[in-house]
Amino acid sequence: MSQRRSAGKQSTTATTVQGARRPRGEARRLLLDAARELFARRDYRTTTTREIAEAAGVTEYLLFRHFGSKAGLFREALVLPFTDFVDDFGKTWQAVIPDKTNEEELTRQFVGQLYDVLVEHRGLLLTLVASDGLSDDEIEGAGIADIRRALTLLGQISAEGMQLRGMHSGQPDLPAHSTVAMIVGMVALRSTFFGNRPPPREAIVNELVQAILHGFLHRP
Repeated sequence: MSQRRSAGKQSTTATTVQGARRPRGEARRLLLDAARELFARRDYRTTTTREIAEAAGVTEYLLFRHFGSKAGLFREALVLPFTDFVDDFGKTWQAVIPDKTNEEELTRQFVGQLYDVLVEHRGLLLTLVASDGLSDDEIEGAGIADIRRALTLLGQISAEGMQLRGMHSGQPDLPAHSTVAMIVGMVALRSTFFGNRPPPREAIVNELVQAILHGFLHRP
């Protein structure tokens, strides 16, 4: 009897020690990191929850416990950072006073932050490219529809900016989409363009800013 109590005590102690090795919230962080890494190499559909859990070093049960589904994990790992960025930029735009706005500073802020978000969450680009092959339920569940709504908001901001500066276009959302496409292309093709030795981040951002300012805002 005493041996059983001793063994039970040892088992409880071992469990406590093992649990102490992983701080609260660590499993969630590991799953988010693993998801971003795997989604950056493979698209949404071909990446499985088992692979993500194994890469994170946790059980698949914990993935479902924290995020509910692969779609829920994808949303939190990749979609929310992008939509949060667009929402924050929209609030910044609403606070802009046209006569007191430095166009280059605002453009640099937008380009730099979007570039950083896309570099950190490259898997979002892969899934967007492959989204034509997803069902409507998958698009809604994974948050692709939210990305499209965010891009629509950027188009509205661009149209408002053109109107404030007295410019007109039959397709006022195209400047915003072209801007985002340039930044997305630079991120997606960075290794193709530059191999393992890309230019400094500031050089890339500056080039994009100059292309946007002189390619869109100051055209006749």
